[in-house]
Amino acid sequence: MSDIAFFSHAGATLVAETTVGAAPEAESPVFVLIHGIGMGRTVFADLITRLHARTIAIDLPGYGEAPEPRSVLTMERTADLVAAYLHSIDAGRIVLVGHSMGSQVAGEVAARHPELVDRVVFIGPTVDARQRTAVRQLLRLAQDLAVESPRVIVVGAREYLRAGPNLRGKLRAMLAHRPERTYSLVRAPVLVLRGENDYVSSRDWCRIVVASLRQGRLAEVPGHGHETMIRDAAPAAELIAEFAREG
Repeated sequence: MSDIAFFSHAGATLVAETTVGAAPEAESPVFVLIHGIGMGRTVFADLITRLHARTIAIDLPGYGEAPEPRSVLTMERTADLVAAYLHSIDAGRIVLVGHSMGSQVAGEVAARHPELVDRVVFIGPTVDARQRTAVRQLLRLAQDLAVESPRVIVVGAREYLRAGPNLRGKLRAMLAHRPERTYSLVRAPVLVLRGENDYVSSRDWCRIVVASLRQGRLAEVPGHGHETMIRDAAPAAELIAEFAREG
């Protein structure tokens, strides 16, 4: 059973879909899921099923079912919107999960609003500071998709079409952000999770991310690429759930 809500703050609107897992315990964490560029909350469908917990999957402004804002939001403004929503619902112990660009938003939420976040998961974190151009990012994504499953390609293509005509501006906003300046400000423990074959978020880059965090660790999902939670979310879900139980 799920519940869908639209939430507006400072001129932008997000969509949040809350799903209650199988009889969650009172002290169980709530997993808040933030998608990457060109995607939407539906890419987390398999992960939600496998977490067996209360989850809140978000469509950021201009993605999925969320309306386009008047202007493209920065990562910081997006994080403040997500934080305002989380404050409004008093969700309890939150494990914030960001995939790709969503890791940039999750990092800003954790740094700017530490009272909200118990633990953080970066899945395939972007943007590699050594590859911060649109051409390089698109080439790496193309490399990754070349080895992904047809399911990933179909889901990804559908969501990119839904992302609308402002995708170029959204890409510029993603590339303008400097996540490496935020990592040291995140107080919560962070799991950095990547697919073994992820061309977008390399092992070297993820090691840099972990080294920049106050409390970071790296884990890999064998045989997976950048879209690890779409192709088969079971291994990622197991690692995320184990990390959350440590809290």
